[in-house]
Amino acid sequence: MGFRILSVELVGFLAIALFAIAILFSSIGHGGASGYIAIFAILGLEPEFIRPIALILNVVVAGFGTYKFAKAGYINWRAAAILIGVSAPLSFLGGTIHLPAEIYRPILGALLLLSALYLIWKNLYEPQILSSETLRVPFIGSLSAGGTIGFLSGLTGIGGGVLLSPVLILFKWANVRQTAGLAVCFVLANSMAGLAGNLVTMNKLPAFAGVWAVAVLLGALVGTKLGLKIVPIPILVWLLSLVILVAAFKFLVL
Repeated sequence: MGFRILSVELVGFLAIALFAIAILFSSIGHGGASGYIAIFAILGLEPEFIRPIALILNVVVAGFGTYKFAKAGYINWRAAAILIGVSAPLSFLGGTIHLPAEIYRPILGALLLLSALYLIWKNLYEPQILSSETLRVPFIGSLSAGGTIGFLSGLTGIGGGVLLSPVLILFKWANVRQTAGLAVCFVLANSMAGLAGNLVTMNKLPAFAGVWAVAVLLGALVGTKLGLKIVPIPILVWLLSLVILVAAFKFLVL
């Protein structure tokens, strides 16, 4: 199904679905690209349009989230600069390597599944990681995490936020809300770079992309408020675990 022949009803349905996805992902500092791509793919939309549209929506949500989390003081700019500076070139390098689907999908799915299960275990048995204490991301840790995640992101074609978040929490380099802040600006930078590359080969985008952009922006307004002030930290950890489990299922099963 092409974007140009979508009915008004389907465009509206997608706007509602994207709004809901943006709420969930923005509440934990993610742009939501994997969710957008999943629903577009399920509906059989043209693959050449799916990635740039998802990246546009990702930039909208992550851009707003970066502003809100920065305003609230949850972004460690030193760590963010190192993470992004190292991840960008290695993500490009990873993107030049083309692995068969039967190899890279199980690798990514296994990584996500292990991260989600470990987070769930931590939430159940080690509540001290949920502390609001201000923690510090080590310099070497920033280099290694940014480089590794950047490379894996380029290799697998997904955003790095879903991989960065569990690493920050599991190594106790940041609390949950600091993790969301770092993840959202990490996602923004990488989504902008990916979008720039995609738009070079795209002559035009669907006119109703603006409708979806407004939908996810409204979702981000709700989601970031939930993540910053309303939802208790343990619930955010469960949400993060759920998102990672869904992503793992997508790559291991679908």
